[in-house]
Amino acid sequence: MNQLASSSQLRMSLLRWSLFVIPTIMLLGFLSGTVSGSGEENAWYQELVKPEIQPPGWVFGVVWPILYLLIGLAFAMILHARGAKGRGLAIGLFLAQLLLNFAWSPLFFGQHQVTTAFYLILAILFIAIAATFAFGRIRKAAAWLMVPYLAWLSFASILNFQIDRLNPDAEGLYVPAASAQIG
Repeated sequence: MNQLASSSQLRMSLLRWSLFVIPTIMLLGFLSGTVSGSGEENAWYQELVKPEIQPPGWVFGVVWPILYLLIGLAFAMILHARGAKGRGLAIGLFLAQLLLNFAWSPLFFGQHQVTTAFYLILAILFIAIAATFAFGRIRKAAAWLMVPYLAWLSFASILNFQIDRLNPDAEGLYVPAASAQIG
């Protein structure tokens, strides 16, 4: 017997990685957005001037779960590729960009640091590109699963830049709390 594991055992291993990684990434992404108050209902965000290319708010709620699913599957494929040359670097790059990704919403929506968030999203994009190339050396399919994420990060970088340009005082924008009416 030359094989250590059958093909069905290998498929089950990828499935186990996927069943752990994808929900974990989705949960952490959800928590990052929720804790920071991201989205259209954020009073500070409502006061900002938005660029013409700004999609409706519901688009973000549709796009991000799909992207988290795709990058989670890509990451599971790399985790499953035990013994692959460059696997450690690929894992490190992916985790670095993912942690920065989870920091973006609290920085932008929570702390109102639009300019700093722009530089952060550029760092995320560049590290995600490096992770994608590292993935491609291990599993080409994993690299291709990262492409929609890279496209969205590029678009989000443009949005962040334009919001920063249109709202030079965004960091200091004061939004009064809603007052209760007595009547």
